[in-house]
Amino acid sequence: MTTRIGVIAIQGDVEEHVIALEKTLAERDAQGEVIKIKHRGIVGSCDALVIPGGESTTIGRLMQRENILAEIKTAVEECELPILGTCAGMVLLAKEGDEEVAKTGQPLLGLMDVKVKRNAFGRQRESFEALLPMSIFEAPFPAVFIRAPALTRASEDVDVLATFDTLIVAAKHRDMIALSFHPELTEDRRIHHYFLETFL
Repeated sequence: MTTRIGVIAIQGDVEEHVIALEKTLAERDAQGEVIKIKHRGIVGSCDALVIPGGESTTIGRLMQRENILAEIKTAVEECELPILGTCAGMVLLAKEGDEEVAKTGQPLLGLMDVKVKRNAFGRQRESFEALLPMSIFEAPFPAVFIRAPALTRASEDVDVLATFDTLIVAAKHRDMIALSFHPELTEDRRIHHYFLETFL
């Protein structure tokens, strides 16, 4: 059977993730298709899901309006749908947000028992790249941080995969991975391979 990987395509780094996933599937010689999700009714047919970076409040509200948030919660409850959330995706996966999340009325999926801080490293002009040591890789990962969030708290059942300046920037709970940074903006596809290994 062909694996279906859905990418939430409402706003943000959609094409970059689609390309990275297609290249990763080809490198693994795996049969699969990557589909863009803009409307309700598709999440349940997917074997895995990516929530890309972008403006988290906008993405969250549009996903809520389209009933996609509820579909994702159901898919995780019923079949533990694997999810990769990057940047805005990390915010959406969190159970608890900071005062900025509360102020904007940011909808959250609440699927990972973590607290997220939006714009943890500053605004757009404070974006940066760093060679990030990660517990799952031998060599550091070239992480691209753009108006990046970070986790300030994670429960015991959440595995911390990487920290930067004392903040958690990569975490995993069951088959859900939350990242502060953008792996789709590099040619290093180790994280996409790591994600695919959770369900292929």
